Amino acid sequence: MVLPVSLLLDVSTGLAVALFLVLPVLGLAIGGVVAWKITERYMKNAAKKRAEQKLDETEKRVGEMLAAAAAESKRMKKEAILEAKEQEIKRRNDFEQEMKEKRAEQQRAESRLNKQEDLLERKEADLNKKSEALEQQKNNYAKKLEEVEKTREQLSHQNELMIQELERVAQLTKEEAKKQLTDEILDETRHDCAMQVRNLEQQAKEEAELNAKNIISLAIQRCASDHASETTVSVVPLPNDDMKARIIGREGRNIRALENATGIELIIDDTPEVVILSGFDPVRREIARLTLERLIADGRIHPARIEETVEKVTKEIDQQIKAAGENAMFEVGIFGIHPELIKLIGRLKFRTSYGQNVYRHSIEVAQLAGLMAQELGLDVNFAKRAGLLHDVGKAVDHEQEGTHIQIGADLAKKYKENAMIVNAIMAHHGDVEPKTIEAVLVQAADAVSGARPGARRETGSNYVKRLEKLEEIAAGFAGVDKTYAIQAGREIRVIVKPEQVDDAQALFLSKDIAKKIENELEYPGQIKVNVIREFRSVEYAK
Repeated sequence: MVLPVSLLLDVSTGLAVALFLVLPVLGLAIGGVVAWKITERYMKNAAKKRAEQKLDETEKRVGEMLAAAAAESKRMKKEAILEAKEQEIKRRNDFEQEMKEKRAEQQRAESRLNKQEDLLERKEADLNKKSEALEQQKNNYAKKLEEVEKTREQLSHQNELMIQELERVAQLTKEEAKKQLTDEILDETRHDCAMQVRNLEQQAKEEAELNAKNIISLAIQRCASDHASETTVSVVPLPNDDMKARIIGREGRNIRALENATGIELIIDDTPEVVILSGFDPVRREIARLTLERLIADGRIHPARIEETVEKVTKEIDQQIKAAGENAMFEVGIFGIHPELIKLIGRLKFRTSYGQNVYRHSIEVAQLAGLMAQELGLDVNFAKRAGLLHDVGKAVDHEQEGTHIQIGADLAKKYKENAMIVNAIMAHHGDVEPKTIEAVLVQAADAVSGARPGARRETGSNYVKRLEKLEEIAAGFAGVDKTYAIQAGREIRVIVKPEQVDDAQALFLSKDIAKKIENELEYPGQIKVNVIREFRSVEYAK
């Protein structure tokens, strides 16, 4: 293929222009490359020279350091050799000194052992001497024992001969004589013991009675409480007999409303100008009494008025109960009793026992127990608290089953009273054993408050039954001839048969009768058991 001439001219012209423009640049580039190569070679030569100089200097320094290290090593080696020699010399001296001390200690030990051997040899010699002496004494004792045995046999033979002779003379065997002598000794001993026991008991009773009388009399004197016997009023007087019809109301609606509101039965009979209130709950009976008195005074008697009056009186009685309980606490001087227990104490104001007001009785027992505790140096507050709460069960004994003792103990437990207070409540009639002395004082104070003259009343039939039971208990013992209950049952006189009961047996008989009375009979205060033995010899002159 042949290109046109014009095209060739144009290409050659372009090449010429391109060479003109590129040649300077190529020249500069080539010059720079040459200069860089020259510079690089120069720098390599300079660095090589410096490295050779540093290497020479380093070799020189290393040589100097090796020379110094060799010199130092020689010096240290010499010093180590000298130090080792010195230590060897010191150890050798220490070893020689230690060996000298051990040889000296060994010599001292050998000396001590020699002394101990000498001492043991002397002791062994002494023991041999003592052994020989003991052997000699043993032989002597054996001879003496043989002599004693021979003497014993001789004495035994003589004793048998004497016993045979005594039996022949007394016409009694050995066993019979021994039994007779034993019986006589027992009789004399029993009589002496009985007399001694009687004297000791009499002396103890006199001292205890004197001290007890002093303490109780002082307590009663300091107590100084009101001894008037209070009773709950169950009879409401009427201004006239016409008031009975108004109380009954039309078709009996008034009396039914009053009985339903108060829970108390109203007895309206032929008794002039009197209405009798009958009910076991003393608080309800008091509410009924006050309600009826206010209705009579007001004159307006109808069911609505009755309910309104009962509600007002009930609130007033509740306030009186609370106030009475608080007053009892303040009067006795104790605090911290549960509010419910305080209300129960206040309810005792409307409760009586044998005609004695239980509220005043509880305060009196608390004061007596506190005074006796003070005289004996015991816990006064504990005694007062137990005395005030001892009959708290009587406040609700008509509502709950059980004795007032068990109810009172349960109430005390319920309201977190101390266990010792509960024990005092349960023990004040002897149902359980008292665990504290204060509980015993509560027993005594309760007996003093209930047994003082005029404190309580007893029906004639119960009084006669108690005296008959007392005489029956005493007459049930062997050897008893007659029994007499005197001083309103405070003393029982027992006359025994002298041919069946001697003086010693009379002493024990009085104790047995007293114990049986305590177990089987309920009575206020104490009963004196007086056993009388009288021997009479009667003969007639003809």
